Amino acid sequence: MDFSDLGLSAELLDAINAEGYSTPTPIQAQAIPAVLEGHDLLASAQTGTGKTAGFGLPLLQRLSQGKRASSRQVRALVLAPTRELAAQVGKSIATYGAKLPLRTHIIFGGVGQNPQVEALKRGVDVLIATPGRLLDLQQQGHVDLSRLEVLVLDEADRMLDMGFIHDIKRLLRLMPAKRQNLLFSATFSNEIQALAKQLLHDPKMIEVAQRNATADKVEQTVYQVDREKKRDLLAHLIETQKWYQVLVFSRTKHGANRLAEQLSKRSIPAMAIHGNKSQGARTRALGAFKSGELQVLVATDIAARGIDIHQLPYVVNFDLPNVAEDYVHRIGRTGRAGSQGEAISLVCIDEAQLLKNIERLIKSSLERRIEPGFEPDPNAVAQPIENGRRSGPPRNANRAAKPGRTRKPRTRNRSSSERS
Repeated sequence: MDFSDLGLSAELLDAINAEGYSTPTPIQAQAIPAVLEGHDLLASAQTGTGKTAGFGLPLLQRLSQGKRASSRQVRALVLAPTRELAAQVGKSIATYGAKLPLRTHIIFGGVGQNPQVEALKRGVDVLIATPGRLLDLQQQGHVDLSRLEVLVLDEADRMLDMGFIHDIKRLLRLMPAKRQNLLFSATFSNEIQALAKQLLHDPKMIEVAQRNATADKVEQTVYQVDREKKRDLLAHLIETQKWYQVLVFSRTKHGANRLAEQLSKRSIPAMAIHGNKSQGARTRALGAFKSGELQVLVATDIAARGIDIHQLPYVVNFDLPNVAEDYVHRIGRTGRAGSQGEAISLVCIDEAQLLKNIERLIKSSLERRIEPGFEPDPNAVAQPIENGRRSGPPRNANRAAKPGRTRKPRTRNRSSSERS
């Protein structure tokens, strides 16, 4: 099948050709005709398989056939969980629609709102936004969603994980009942299906890979190591195996900062990216990493869905995630669109249960390795991992958490300053 077989306009086909696309991915081949026909859609696919083009191309075509947005009106809204993902999606949609007379804009927190307000005043055909900043601007009277034609929830499972469900429900009350709804997700959890029942009307369902599957071309390896030796082992592997463009995931913001500093002291260029960093710092770090100027980017899970680098070769789990599904999202940053990739996890005794949870989820046993000189202590005692941080001995032994026990992420109300 070729993109020309999907009913796309000449302007969109020219944009696709200019980007070097030739054959649609499975999610694109199924989603594009369904969206063009006006169906609601529930679509799940492995991360990195082209979901943005799957909804972006037909969305642009449908909007180009109608009237342009008037003042403060938004015709189509794409909600994304993180600033990085919103920026990535916005850039792709602007590229696809470069030859169409449509206005596209991106809004998220962490930057001044005046340029965003000015763009909204003129009206926006496609708005890509994070929920928090969008609600802030709507409450100030700058956004009109009453005539919305299409709503897209991108990486909907991540939005639920991050506690955005209440923001989403508030936004839904501002939209017309009659609209097209597209729900895209990297995983197809029970919570996503429950949301779909509330949001979608007689949807087409697309699932091009089994639930929580990892990309076939990602080589996954576990290095067993003591917790105190992880940093030295990571530096050793980067230096001896000559890794470049290494995306490293840390469980905490403090841990990400400390790891980036320690790698830099060993002449390994590294920077950290997480929610406490300013948007300017996040943008600069990501730009340097994408260009190849920065060898290592250390990130918390805030960046797991927002980093899209063609042929990113290495992803390292310095800490295993507390939620097993996040492992799938993390390693999905490599092996994108059929390219090769390596996912390496540094696992200490504290994380034994977390590793079991991951293997149970992906229905696969990961290869274990021990690097000479970094052999783990067979007498090491596991310490509990609580709320994303390894703690000392519990105050009440009767209530102590078992080693590696995981907790479901809590949903909490965030102030405007904390929102994306």
